[in-house]
Amino acid sequence: MAEVKLFGYCNNISVRPGDEQTFHVTADGTSTAEAQLVRLIHGDQHPDGPGFIEEEVDCEINGTWEVKKQYTQVGSYLQVADPENRLCVNGSFSMFAYIWPSLHPKVGAQAVFGRYDDYNSVGYGIGIEPTGKLLFIVGDGKEFDHVEAEIPLQRHIWYFVGASYDAATGRATLYQAGVVNRYNSLWGKVTPMDYDSHVSEVLRFKPEHAPDISFLVGGTWDYHSNRGKFVNELYSGKIDRPGIVSRVLSRSEFDQICAGGKPPENDILAYWDTTVGYTDTGIGDTVTDTGPHGLHATGINKPVRAQTGWNWNGRNDCFRLAPEEYGGIELHDDSIIDCGWDVTNRLTIPENLKSGVYAIRLCAGDGTGLGEEYLVFFVRAKMPKAPIALLIPTASYLAYANDHLTFDAQMAQPIVGQTPIVSDIDIEVYQSPEFGLSTYDHHRDGAGVCYSSYRRPIVAMRPKYRQTMSGVTWQFPADLSIVAWLEHCNYDYEVLTDEDLHKEGVAALSPYKCVITGTHPEYYSETMLDGTEDFVAGGGRLIYMGGNGYYWNVDFCKDEPWCMEVRKLDSGMRAWNAKPGEHYMQTTGQKGGLWKNLGRPPQKALGVGFISQGFESCRPSGVCQTVGTARYRG
Repeated sequence: MAEVKLFGYCNNISVRPGDEQTFHVTADGTSTAEAQLVRLIHGDQHPDGPGFIEEEVDCEINGTWEVKKQYTQVGSYLQVADPENRLCVNGSFSMFAYIWPSLHPKVGAQAVFGRYDDYNSVGYGIGIEPTGKLLFIVGDGKEFDHVEAEIPLQRHIWYFVGASYDAATGRATLYQAGVVNRYNSLWGKVTPMDYDSHVSEVLRFKPEHAPDISFLVGGTWDYHSNRGKFVNELYSGKIDRPGIVSRVLSRSEFDQICAGGKPPENDILAYWDTTVGYTDTGIGDTVTDTGPHGLHATGINKPVRAQTGWNWNGRNDCFRLAPEEYGGIELHDDSIIDCGWDVTNRLTIPENLKSGVYAIRLCAGDGTGLGEEYLVFFVRAKMPKAPIALLIPTASYLAYANDHLTFDAQMAQPIVGQTPIVSDIDIEVYQSPEFGLSTYDHHRDGAGVCYSSYRRPIVAMRPKYRQTMSGVTWQFPADLSIVAWLEHCNYDYEVLTDEDLHKEGVAALSPYKCVITGTHPEYYSETMLDGTEDFVAGGGRLIYMGGNGYYWNVDFCKDEPWCMEVRKLDSGMRAWNAKPGEHYMQTTGQKGGLWKNLGRPPQKALGVGFISQGFESCRPSGVCQTVGTARYRG
């Protein structure tokens, strides 16, 4: 019998009475779970404290829920809307792009771009073999044929790649050329490397097309009997200005595009100009097709933009200054922003539900360990009345969500001075890529993780969770101790979240006389910081409960408020550094990094600020019993 496992998340992290909340659950080893709405008061189960405290709340969705195994599309890529199947090319065609591969090829095949169904061997595309060599592949629905480059691609090197297919002769040509300058790649001009390859072969058959799949940048279509269609063989690296034209391009025409020229305008089927769309306040997830058909591409799982492109020359460090040098779109095979699970149940927040910290408690099997899950959300007041607001630091929850530090960080054990305490839940999350990463982790290709989201299970938001490195309550479970104190003292209070403060600014705080922060409000957007300062400057009272608060500058995606961005620069306590030229956030156009390096150190608002850290445990001194021995007298 399969082990019982329950994981889930809420669609919204902050709600008011009258709002609809949806719950998304995946289950192994069970088809049902017992659900109960609870108000969370205290999380720490330590015997020296008040213990775990929750209050059950009557609710229409309490009872038995039907649950099922749900699947997650992992990895970022671009999907092209092509309702008329214009990219089902029946005649001759050529395709091209600049690419900067970043993952070691031995991890497996990677599909760079094309319209290919790997499960049914149908379509066409350019990819990378496990040997590291570029290939052009076609499939007729029965088998595939391909042309392979002579020289393997190198990581972190910019290339121009192209392929052409002549429908009259069946000849396919694969073009590969390095476009290394003094700044854009891992190696420079002085490294004696041969990057170029030019191969031409006659294929055994022409490509056929499946009308029910779309053109992808960064992956290929696959199929599994349990989950249906999904995207596989995901590409890790950058891609810049891909395109496809309706005829065979000559070697000299490929050379011209490789040197920065435009593709032949009259023959364009699609040309995704990845430099189009930049504004002073960032760029979105839609990649514009400037060709005649407007086949725009949509980013899935947040491809990273505002990244340097193939022609970045090192002079400008921001896309606002030279957008034409910021065509790079960075993809990662392990990115996750939204699990996209089906709705398991939904609730309209009752009008009489008081503001506070709530969760749906789910239990299956013996109801412990992996068989227990809490779907946590925060209910703010519909009409604020209390004098006190507890500001829940949800941005910091996102920054650390599902971090792998205990497993991957070499400093994890020395920095806390003890062996990590790892649970079955920690191991499950570490081994499950669908739960994603924190902004303290690295993608498989070594790049720092700059996006985090709450539309996925976050185990550190379980009220009983204890941090693995230190074995103590931290972040959300620690913030519940403030809730318990407010309840114990019978203070009249309501809760707000960072998301509310970011959306509304000072208006979210102004109804209250006093605002209490959580224990670790480390990550702050400009709007949040402005709102807090304006509240205090206007006579409000702020009780700061943190230590290294107001530290990192972050922002949230306008159309995806559940997604937060951070760029970690070359100062402060940090897990990674953004690459040169990539210090400005896609979501706002603002420079990332520490607030103190942007002229707003926390001391300005709070009077105190973080300068150093340590996690060692404290122990009392004792009298040495051997001081009087000869060894010490001598």
